Amino acid sequence: MRLVIFDIDGTLVDSQLEITQAMNRAMQGAGLPEMEPARILSIVGLSLPVAVARLLPGAGPELHGRVVAGYRESFIASRAAGALPPLYPGALDCLDALAARDELLLGIATGKPARGLAAILDAHGLTRRFITRQSADGHPSKPHPAMLESALSETGVGAGRAVMVGDSTFDMEMARAAGVAGFGVGWGFCPVEELHAAGAHLVAPDYPALTRALLEWADE
Repeated sequence: MRLVIFDIDGTLVDSQLEITQAMNRAMQGAGLPEMEPARILSIVGLSLPVAVARLLPGAGPELHGRVVAGYRESFIASRAAGALPPLYPGALDCLDALAARDELLLGIATGKPARGLAAILDAHGLTRRFITRQSADGHPSKPHPAMLESALSETGVGAGRAVMVGDSTFDMEMARAAGVAGFGVGWGFCPVEELHAAGAHLVAPDYPALTRALLEWADE
């Protein structure tokens, strides 16, 4: 068996508008100025408290906590209003192609909390596609390898037979730390050259290219 582990934000789901709006609402609620979207997107992939601390390095724990709480409140309100970030074009076709191979298992490793992960997978009808689902709950933030180590343990697949698919340097660094291959994607929130520098085995420009690369990797 082989295991393909996907990130969510910036990899399967185009959530950049939702993330930047939620963070800037949280900043405003804490009495802080809005941030440029690129700055906010640079921390996507990290667990929320770690991400906020990186965005506000000079602030104390109380302010960090207010921003974290505001971000979560904004997300909850967005979900309650029926907002749903879309899958990237070709994502579902890729998952279908991988699911057609009996030797391939699919997993998730995300900086989202378990509740947020469950909501987005359920909304897109994807929950049953992933045999292992690792979230920020109970794990250190990426790029610590704990999420991948848990996924490998749950599925019984060795690190040499697994690949992490993600759009951030945190994903690639996590993969390297776990001894797993890292496949970057070029449509997410991180520049392609940074993914290569972080150790990506390859960076796919679109989902058809990623699908081909994963199927070729499965046949090795």
